[in-house]
Amino acid sequence: MPRLNVAPTKSNYLDLSRRLDVAEEGYDLLEQKRQILVYELMSRLGRARDAERRAEEAMARAHAALRDALLAVGSDALDRVALGMSVTHEAGIEEQTLMGIRLPEVAVTSEAPGAQVGVVGTGAATDAAMRRFADALDVLGELAELENAVLRLARELRKTQRRVNALSKIFIPNYRDTIKYILASLEERERESLVIMKMIKERLAGQGEGGSRHG
Repeated sequence: MPRLNVAPTKSNYLDLSRRLDVAEEGYDLLEQKRQILVYELMSRLGRARDAERRAEEAMARAHAALRDALLAVGSDALDRVALGMSVTHEAGIEEQTLMGIRLPEVAVTSEAPGAQVGVVGTGAATDAAMRRFADALDVLGELAELENAVLRLARELRKTQRRVNALSKIFIPNYRDTIKYILASLEERERESLVIMKMIKERLAGQGEGGSRHG
């Protein structure tokens, strides 16, 4: 692992040690976030698959009822019925925040189609088709909420994973190797200084002994 290009000084050692502490703390926090994101993502993935299955079933029932209505009253009559209907459907979207990620909450409200029965001369098959499509709205809203949340969580998980990898595979190893190099260099300098001091002391001691003999 390549080390950082810094001089092996005590100040750089202290600075890199502080950076390493921050990097390791950041890694721990990001790893915790990553684990939470994985849990939340997998949880919503399971719920999304279930909602997708229920939505497919609901839409299949609705389209089957629509085919029955077409056979019962014909397409022209069904078009007139659709144009004459006045049913309110609303989808409200709010947001909840999870670790800084804004996740949607979808609430679907709809007027019961049964309130329109008989007003425009609809038959039982037509009324059944309207009810089937209205029933599908709730699960479609739930599916939209979950799929959007899955996409946002997956995007944040990828970003968090990249940061975790950068810290664990690049920054932290670089800091550790550089600190190790600086410590080794400082220790080598200290040993050299001790050797030099010892040589100076021995030389001074030799000069002192020589001067005494001369005297």
